[in-house]
Amino acid sequence: MPSLKSRLVALVLKHTRKKSFRSAAALHKRIAAARETEDHRPPQAIRQRLAIETRQVDGFPVYEVAPPAPRGEGRLVYFHGGAYCFEITPFHWNLIAELAERLAIRITVPIYPLAPEHDIHAMFGMAMSLYRQMLQQVPARTILFAGDSAGGNMALVLTMMAAREGLPLPAAHLLISPGLDMTMTNPQVEAAARHDPWLDIAGGLEAVRLYAAGLDFADWRISPLYGDLSVLPPSLVFSGTRDLLYPDTRVFVDKARRAGVDIDLVTGEKMFHVWPLIDMPEARRARDRMVAFLSNQLAAHQAEPALVKTAPSS
Repeated sequence: MPSLKSRLVALVLKHTRKKSFRSAAALHKRIAAARETEDHRPPQAIRQRLAIETRQVDGFPVYEVAPPAPRGEGRLVYFHGGAYCFEITPFHWNLIAELAERLAIRITVPIYPLAPEHDIHAMFGMAMSLYRQMLQQVPARTILFAGDSAGGNMALVLTMMAAREGLPLPAAHLLISPGLDMTMTNPQVEAAARHDPWLDIAGGLEAVRLYAAGLDFADWRISPLYGDLSVLPPSLVFSGTRDLLYPDTRVFVDKARRAGVDIDLVTGEKMFHVWPLIDMPEARRARDRMVAFLSNQLAAHQAEPALVKTAPSS
């Protein structure tokens, strides 16, 4: 049974955030309001706990977060969610800080360009520049990708782009409520929208339109479900049964398994979109699972680099 806090959070979301995704106009209104208050900087409490440096990649900030005593050369890249239209939040930063401390790992956090001011070409241009720089610093077998919602989509698409360019690929993916099929044509999505306390179809499609730069929504760069899943590394996916994106997540996981990917799905019964970001009992259990998965992947790939998946030569 869902915890009392998770039920209260879902109720608050239903009466606040859900309305922002009811229509294209509502989404634009929220974007305009967000631009007045958004601040991508990590909260002061986190800056006091961790060593944080900032640099620029293609003119956009990238934060390098390190615990007091990082172990090994492992690096986690965290792509934040926000429908590609909204900035990183304290909820993201709290998860990033916890992972950095519990894993004793350095975490790279790109503050990538957002829509509607920018589009998919700017977003992934910046992300690819960052990844190429990282490959010059550490072996790909020590790099892990993580992301929630749009950030999960970004992790998948970036890996597929790297594969097409023949680059070494990251060792693992941690995906939290990832965006997978932005066409939203799965017949189960409409029913899922009625039970989702946060997301809705009209606003979601408008967010996609704002960053897609005219690409077909079924293009793998927009909807990684339609890409070459065989290139993906071992992956752990979290999705809640009250998430608009849950039906497509099940399709994605099944398709990835058929493509030979080592992938696990953690289903949050009656959980909503990106629930592991919220401080509540269900999230704490989810984070324990994340830490175990990432720890195992780091140990396995550092000890046995031959297991690392690389892009096929073209």
